[in-house]
Amino acid sequence: MVLESPKPYLYPTHPSSVPFSPAERFDGSARVPSGVPDFDYLTGGLPLGSLVLLSGEAGAGHQEFALTSAAHLMLRFDDPLHHRFYLGQAKGPFLYPDGVSYLSTSRSEEQVMGEMRSAFEGSYSEVLSRHLRFCDLSAAYFQDTVVPSEWASVPSPLLSGPPAQFAPDLGPVRALADAADREGPRRLLIVDSLTDLLVRRGIDASDLLTLLKGLRRRAKSWGGIVYLLLSEGVAPPAVEQAVIDSVDVVLRFAWVSSQNRSHRQRSMLIQKSMPVLSHLPAEYHGRFVIRVNSGSGLVTTQYERI
Repeated sequence: MVLESPKPYLYPTHPSSVPFSPAERFDGSARVPSGVPDFDYLTGGLPLGSLVLLSGEAGAGHQEFALTSAAHLMLRFDDPLHHRFYLGQAKGPFLYPDGVSYLSTSRSEEQVMGEMRSAFEGSYSEVLSRHLRFCDLSAAYFQDTVVPSEWASVPSPLLSGPPAQFAPDLGPVRALADAADREGPRRLLIVDSLTDLLVRRGIDASDLLTLLKGLRRRAKSWGGIVYLLLSEGVAPPAVEQAVIDSVDVVLRFAWVSSQNRSHRQRSMLIQKSMPVLSHLPAEYHGRFVIRVNSGSGLVTTQYERI
């Protein structure tokens, strides 16, 4: 059964954000919008302090979701009217991160921003360049590997902000923990990626799982949102399930096809989230059909029963 997506492209007639005190950040009921039409309209947004796993097949949309969310949320500072357009009829009230921090284990800022400029129209990379802090952890990730140290050199530690405080010789998992603790408070934190850590020689899966459990606790006090990127199938099923058990929300992205279609399409499934699924109408407990284009990023178009 296919359900058409409720049309989100209407300006809300009520405020989408409200002032808040520090105590209100952590009362368990506050929500942060994803900025992805019309995901926020149906789900009410993501609980503040959530550790969100974006898991998927190659190219299925998990990285596009993270970048679309980051750009649309930062439009609140640069172009509030355009930002409300992406919220559509999502009710709110919402709380917002103060900025975006991108923690990359192996890719450079030039790679990430270059991909964004080539995939989306110019305003996406422009808005992120004004609100993004990029943390390049490649020095720690590539240490003691066959990769020459010059390949992992970091010409400028961050796009903006203070120099990195982690010690590469502590290893990539600890470097990630230190960077997250420094960058996490009141921000949207994108960790790119768990895939790198799960396939790297010398990293014990139990250490990574312990980090995730600690990160899940710590994120509740930061008052933001954490996105973790993971390519499906790189870890043994038992480890992948343990990762799922260690986070608050799991959004799974996949390519789907059928005999009735002449082309593949991307889909997104809310695989785990007690606060979201408990409020989502039963008829929408299915698969979000999504599309990605240069002008609007990632959007949902319809829903399918599965």
